[in-house]
Amino acid sequence: MWEALWQYEFLRNAFWSGVLTGFAAPLLGVFIVVRRLSLIADALSHVTLAGIAAGLLLGKSVPAAAGWNPLYIGMGFSVIGSLFIEKLRAVYRHYEELAIPIILSAGIGLSVILISAANGFTTDLFSYLFGSVSAVSRSDVGTALGVTIVAVAVIFAFYKELFLLSFDEEYARVSGVRAKLIHFLFIVLVALVIAASMRIVGVLLVSSLMTLPVAASIRIAKSFKQAIAYSVFFGELSVIVGLLAAYELDWAPGGTIVMMAVAILLLVLGWKKWRRGRSR
Repeated sequence: MWEALWQYEFLRNAFWSGVLTGFAAPLLGVFIVVRRLSLIADALSHVTLAGIAAGLLLGKSVPAAAGWNPLYIGMGFSVIGSLFIEKLRAVYRHYEELAIPIILSAGIGLSVILISAANGFTTDLFSYLFGSVSAVSRSDVGTALGVTIVAVAVIFAFYKELFLLSFDEEYARVSGVRAKLIHFLFIVLVALVIAASMRIVGVLLVSSLMTLPVAASIRIAKSFKQAIAYSVFFGELSVIVGLLAAYELDWAPGGTIVMMAVAILLLVLGWKKWRRGRSR
C-alpha cells in the first residue's frame, strides 16, 4: 500500500483523513465515555445521515445545488441535533439519558423519509453508510483537518473545565465553571467530528471509533491524561492497520478499522487478565 499511496491521490486522501479521524474521535470519546454519553455518537451520526440525504435530494431537485457537498449539510443537521440533545437534557433533568434515544429515533425516521424521497439508496449514500476509500476527496481531508485543529484547540483551552464537568458537574458549577457554554462547545464539537469521520468509517460505525479505543485505554491507564494518550494511540493504530489490511485483503475500510479496534480491545482485556492472574 505504501507504494500505491504515493501513486494514487484517493489513497492519500483516505489515509490522511483516517489519521485525522483516528486522532480526533478518541480524543473526544474519552470525555463522552466518562460522562456516560456513549450513545450520543450513534444519535448524531443518524441525524447527519438525514442531512446528507437532504443534501443529495436537494442536489437532484435544485440544479443550482447540484455541486454542493452534502457532507456540509450533514454537519449542519448534526450541529442542530446536538443542540436539541442539550435542550432535551435540560427538559428531562432527572432522565437526561432520554435525550439521546429521542434524537436517535428522530434521525432514523427523517433519514428513511428523505432516502425514500430520493428514490432509495444510491452509491453516494452507501459510501456514507459504510465508509469508502475512493469517495474521500481533498475537500474532505481539509474538512477533517479543520475539525481536528478546532477539537485540539478547544480541549486544550477548556481541559480543566471539561475535566470537572465530566467527573463532578455540581462542583464545577459551584466553582464558577460556565457549564452551559462548555456543554454547548463540546456537543457541537462532537457533532462536527462525527460528520467529518463519516467518509472513512461510515454512519453505522463512527461511534465505534469514539468508544472502542477508550474502552481499551481505561483498562490500563492510571490517570485521565494517560487514558487520553492511550485512546488516541489505539485509535490511530486501528485506523492505520485497518486501512493497510483493507487494502491488502480488499475489505471494506470502515468495517476493517472497527474490527482492528475490537481486536485491540480484546488483546488489552486478555493482557489485563493475564497480569492479574500472574500477580495472584
